[in-house]
Amino acid sequence: MNVNKVLLVGRLTREPEIRTTSSGQSVASLSIATNSFWKDKSGQKQERTEFHNIVLWGRLAEIAGQYLVKGAEVFIEGRLQTRKYTAKDGTEKRTTEIVGENMQLGAKPQNRPYTPNVPANNSASAQGEKPQEEAIPTINLDEEQDEVKIADVPF
Repeated sequence: MNVNKVLLVGRLTREPEIRTTSSGQSVASLSIATNSFWKDKSGQKQERTEFHNIVLWGRLAEIAGQYLVKGAEVFIEGRLQTRKYTAKDGTEKRTTEIVGENMQLGAKPQNRPYTPNVPANNSASAQGEKPQEEAIPTINLDEEQDEVKIADVPF
């Protein structure tokens, strides 16, 4: 049996980059940071930050472009994928990224509320009305003191 599954909860390190392929499919590239904490042998608290490159396709990419901003917390479920590309200097490179298959929005970034990035041709804005805000579920792991307990994770 083979398994290729990744589950991450982290914060965006930059704004998502949204592109459209020549066939018209949306693709989003984003990066998230995850932290792990532990105590070393001397009892000192240690921390390590890992950075992960994520690729989202289709409707998931469009949602990421609408709602995700730098600093936002997000849950990503997906798979690892390695691809080759040619760098600007002509050398062949390899990169491993996570292809997201599921996404949940987490806690709002501090001092930056979630507001959909609605295109300017939205009918509500054309009529001078204020667009309706959607209720967005949040996951707030910032309140955790030590480790995250599996029983406390809502998904």
